[in-house]
Amino acid sequence: MKAVGICGSDVHFLKTLRLADFVVKEPMVIGHECAGIIEEIGSEVKNLVPGDRVALEPGIGCWRCDRCKEGRYNICPDMKFFATPPVHGSLARQVVHPADLCFKLPDNISLEEGAMCEPLSVAVHACRRANIGPETNVLVMGAGPIGLVTLLAARAFGAPRIVIVDVDDYRLSVANNLGADGVVKVSTNMQDIPEEVERICEVMGAVGVHVTFDCAGFNKTMSTALSATRAGGKVCLVGLGHNEMTVPLTPAAAREVDIIGIFRYKNTWPLCIELLRSGKIDVKPLITHRFGFSQEEVEEAFETSARGGDAIKVMFNL
Repeated sequence: MKAVGICGSDVHFLKTLRLADFVVKEPMVIGHECAGIIEEIGSEVKNLVPGDRVALEPGIGCWRCDRCKEGRYNICPDMKFFATPPVHGSLARQVVHPADLCFKLPDNISLEEGAMCEPLSVAVHACRRANIGPETNVLVMGAGPIGLVTLLAARAFGAPRIVIVDVDDYRLSVANNLGADGVVKVSTNMQDIPEEVERICEVMGAVGVHVTFDCAGFNKTMSTALSATRAGGKVCLVGLGHNEMTVPLTPAAAREVDIIGIFRYKNTWPLCIELLRSGKIDVKPLITHRFGFSQEEVEEAFETSARGGDAIKVMFNL
């Protein structure tokens, strides 16, 4: 391993020892956004050699269940995923991983950028599920790491106008610098939704919101997403902040607003690498903090990531 990013789920596991139905019951290595250098290969590996720089896709499907056979291995019930109990993650000097989930990096992509293929894959999968294209105006709820890579991916998929919403001025300024067409600062108060939806629609323009990506997954963000999306549009739930929500489903259904969900990703690494290689997406501005691999630096890195503020993506250089 040479580069490992900290994900919100890593921080959540560290603080609470659980995420949704996944519970940490014994010591576990965390980390799943990663890239490194091949040290040794198995006798049947033909596509890689020691010394190759690779980005790792962290989930291993069973390849036997119906979901895997249908090509939707990301929802395999028996998936072994880095840093999801009881599977150890990649914040380690060495890991063993299937060759078909190790993707060689071109010379112009750094190992840090290779590690960023994991969060970028979430955004690419979401854009595919929502059929983003040149006629799709996009609203992004949340300007955290996933919201920001969703902005970048939607632009690469051809979205002509993208508006991003958050409660934090700094993160909205980052979104502006990354090319958002408009930003809207909102509150955490449910009663503010009608006024905020009105402002979102004003910033988006007359055509309206075709697709909203909720990259937070809270009652308020999902309610706002459903209300702001135009009739016949789509809301894609990306973030999973609340396990259960109370949202205005009936009015959304009456306007035929479709709700789609995503879980992780499938077959995204080749496209992510090409988007980075070609310069269509630049993830480097998202890497705001870097740390080494000493005990003190690891602790400081997680504290930095958990604080948020000006920390977008915290990266380990091993």
